[in-house]
Amino acid sequence: MFRSPFILYRPLTCSPLAHERLANQFLQTATFKSTAAMSSAPGEQHEVRQTSSTEDWHPDPSKSIKLTPARQALIDDIIALYSCEPTIERVERYTADCVYDDQFVYANDRYKMAGQWFALPKLFKASKNEGYEIVVNEPNLIQFKNEQSWTFKVIPKTATINALVSLSLDPDTVDSDFIQVKYHKDQANDKDYSHEGVGFSFKKWQADNVMKHMDSEEVKYFEKDKGSAKEAVRKYGSGAAEGDAPVKDL
Repeated sequence: MFRSPFILYRPLTCSPLAHERLANQFLQTATFKSTAAMSSAPGEQHEVRQTSSTEDWHPDPSKSIKLTPARQALIDDIIALYSCEPTIERVERYTADCVYDDQFVYANDRYKMAGQWFALPKLFKASKNEGYEIVVNEPNLIQFKNEQSWTFKVIPKTATINALVSLSLDPDTVDSDFIQVKYHKDQANDKDYSHEGVGFSFKKWQADNVMKHMDSEEVKYFEKDKGSAKEAVRKYGSGAAEGDAPVKDL
């Protein structure tokens, strides 16, 4: 038998206590649906900080933690980006409000991030991954030691850099087949970043401007992300343990 949806608006004949319980159940359901529909917090809130007793980030691939297929696919795309093989889909591994943080760059949205990844092939003749080791595999965090060799275009020289890469995963996609990253940190030594001083100002300035001067349709594709949610840069005063960067044995 057909029941009109307007039956929901009939006066309740239950007791006041039962009425209150029904109202609370409705509010809880509405709150859950609203929360599920909202995107998670901006990238700045997902930063992982740590210092180390050693700056030796040389990887041992034989000790690497095994990942699920979805997580391994994420790592494959990140390694491809490091190897000067950017594509739109690979850059989409980052959320629009992501943060990328290394010794040369602080990019706080995906538009700026795209400018960095698509600029690499213009600066380097080649970039080869020499190996990596997954050292942390947690629900919202993957960390790996990475070794990358960079061959410059102008100067015929190759530099090999070892680093600890921390990928803070997007809670909204962490259980999907296409996992995205909220905060990507690349540490080349035992210290973290203070986000202060002249060095940081340069990091942020170049990330804020590189994409504006690139004639790239792929980079322009991400221009829509420049208005994504952002928070003020978090400053720590130091990249050492006293700068909210506890010592971790990785």
